[in-house]
Amino acid sequence: MLREILAITGKPGLFRIVTQGNRMLVVEELKTKKRFPAHSRDKVVSLGDIAMYTDSGDKPLGEILDLVYSRNEGKTIDVKKLVAEGKLREEFEAVIPDFDKERVYDNDIKKLFTWYNILVEEGMSKFAEEEPEEGEVSEDNKEAE
Repeated sequence: MLREILAITGKPGLFRIVTQGNRMLVVEELKTKKRFPAHSRDKVVSLGDIAMYTDSGDKPLGEILDLVYSRNEGKTIDVKKLVAEGKLREEFEAVIPDFDKERVYDNDIKKLFTWYNILVEEGMSKFAEEEPEEGEVSEDNKEAE
């Protein structure tokens, strides 16, 4: 599900792919539902491709978002309050105790919590990619058959 949600450098918020054109994507902002083109010069990243550094290796964003969702019981996070009180890292450490404190910056944590809020407000509650059970055919493989 996170594969179709995008972050675009220089643009606030998150976006969903609507369609793909010649050297561009047509995207829709999740909050406002406003559509516009994202050109090949824009740096576009799928949330499904993002991971964060931990002491035991990289942890996919979907898994982290699921842990944040569990900790907050599906409620949004008051990011401004955490920043003002200087408790951003403390809150993130409660979710991911082994995050790499040297390579994960406050801005990364703030962005993660902001994205979490947007996704929860859009009604999402499951973020990690589901692996198909052994012997089970995934949707992608069904289309190929």
